[in-house]
Amino acid sequence: MRWLYPLLTLACLCASPSGHAGSWQNNQSVGGFNNVHIYTPDGQSPVGSGRALLVVLHGCTQSIDAYLSANLEDAAEAYGMVVAVPDAMNKAGFSCWSYWQGAKSRSAGDYQNLITLANNLSADSNYNIDADQVYIAGLSSGAAFANTTACLAPDVFAGMGISAGPSIGTSSSGAIGSCEYANVAQRCQQYAGSYSSYFDTQVASLAHGDADTTVDQCYNRQNAEGMAAVYGVSEQAGSNVIGSGSRTADEYLWDDNRVSMLWLNGVDHAWSGGQGASGSYINGSGINYAMYLGEYFSNNNARVSRNEAPVVSNLSVSVATDQITVSGDVSDSDGTVDTVFVQFRDDADNLYQYQTQSVSNQQFSITSATLPDALYFINVTATDDEGAISAPISDSVRVGPPPPDTAPDLNNVQVVVNAQCAEVNGEVIDVNQNLESVSATFSNGPVQATLNGTLFTASACDLPGGQQSVTVTATDTTDLSASETLTFDVDAGITASLDAHISAGRLDYTNYSNCYLEYSSNPFRLDEISVSGGQCQWQDDDNSCAGPVQNCSGSTGSDNGDSGDDGDSDTCASYTTANYYHKVAGRAYSTGYYYAPDYFAAGSDDALSGSTWGNSTLSSVDGEIWVNGSCP
Repeated sequence: MRWLYPLLTLACLCASPSGHAGSWQNNQSVGGFNNVHIYTPDGQSPVGSGRALLVVLHGCTQSIDAYLSANLEDAAEAYGMVVAVPDAMNKAGFSCWSYWQGAKSRSAGDYQNLITLANNLSADSNYNIDADQVYIAGLSSGAAFANTTACLAPDVFAGMGISAGPSIGTSSSGAIGSCEYANVAQRCQQYAGSYSSYFDTQVASLAHGDADTTVDQCYNRQNAEGMAAVYGVSEQAGSNVIGSGSRTADEYLWDDNRVSMLWLNGVDHAWSGGQGASGSYINGSGINYAMYLGEYFSNNNARVSRNEAPVVSNLSVSVATDQITVSGDVSDSDGTVDTVFVQFRDDADNLYQYQTQSVSNQQFSITSATLPDALYFINVTATDDEGAISAPISDSVRVGPPPPDTAPDLNNVQVVVNAQCAEVNGEVIDVNQNLESVSATFSNGPVQATLNGTLFTASACDLPGGQQSVTVTATDTTDLSASETLTFDVDAGITASLDAHISAGRLDYTNYSNCYLEYSSNPFRLDEISVSGGQCQWQDDDNSCAGPVQNCSGSTGSDNGDSGDDGDSDTCASYTTANYYHKVAGRAYSTGYYYAPDYFAAGSDDALSGSTWGNSTLSSVDGEIWVNGSCP
């Protein structure tokens, strides 16, 4: 089967880097390594649940800083991959990963460190990594070490990307000079031991520059055929040319795309980073290999579910004799619908839940028990035979006589601040069901809020520094309105010389050369950006000059307003609903067994009971860290 890239991806394989919404955290101490550069994208993986993780290992004499200009961010953003670039702890030779010496064991040296790194990052809810989408790649000695690690721990690593790597089991003298034979398949299976069953779902990409005169090119095919033997697959006939213009590669595939072998045209002994890539042993003449890996892994990972969730549509809601009937269409393109769930929440936050497995001709109908007079907000979801949950569909309806005209009610209004941007969010309830609009007026003008059911959000950027305010106004069709004003602080950054930034602790000497080459002794601005784990980093406008990740100074963050009109900046928001709806709203996340996952509050990791349809009350004083329980 031929693997044909979409035109957009062909362009991405060669494109130069653009602006990125994610961020680097440099020189992190994690997983047994003292220095790891970590890039976290904004988006999620197109498959599975959460983000992927790609661990990239440097080559001999190569600094991990070289990968900051290798266009790894492009792949990270395109495929929702966290990228981690560790600096080897137990180097040998010319600062190489010591693949040719020492014990090959899951508990030895940097093999243990890499497994721990992958597991620790996967367990950190701030990264939201899908443990079934963890991959490892590397260049040269890093490639050989990555291959060995993926063989030792196929349960951890679902795929590998081996670029210009000597075969596992070869000596250090085999890295430079003539080709050294190795039985890759036999060694890989020996390394795996009792974990060898995980090879059934592992994939491998092998790549080598056709202009490489440092590491013998024979290893590319030896490695590809070795991994193909491990997986028990045969090579397909022919090859594909991928990329465009002068940046291309010849691709050879094995059955089910379990193994891919690339010849990177025009690339020497270097990591192929695509257009604009630069740095020590980073080549900008070929395709973006990280971009290729992102697509290869997401297309061929056999560990993630590719099941399509069911779809609920054409919702109809009616009231008769104080009972609500909800009906609609429900379908599943690749399976069968198992259960339809309906949740009613009244305007006093009382919850009523119903479910049915009676689906006929792709239609369902559920009628509630007799309900007290109130306005009810309705959420409908469906699950299929593999446990996938549909996107919720919502509506509202009143039981009993309508109340007199009443202004909308604003609740749980909060502000989250990041640098010179602020987002205001909350809940608006209109008991007359005639809400017309919600607007937020910042110092630089009004913004129409986006509405999603009863929730609203509005944001503004380029706000001036100092104390700011935002006024949220909800208006109905009879011109009745309600407003709330919240205050917050904006840090407009600090402008100083490089030496002054270092003296103040905003920068250190780790990234000195990049900052000096860009700014010399001229003053330049840094902003304190929230990264993860409650820590911050000072960065310039494109994150090319950045300081260490450290405790926030207190000048930025999430300063939030309350529910009154006095402009106070201390509030607590509280929501009660099913855990699944908390997850949809970003207040919770889930892990574990697909059919009955465990749920946790976002930010605090508080455990939530009842799995998917258990009801929980979550509260937050900053809109980012949610805890299990009501506001104090």
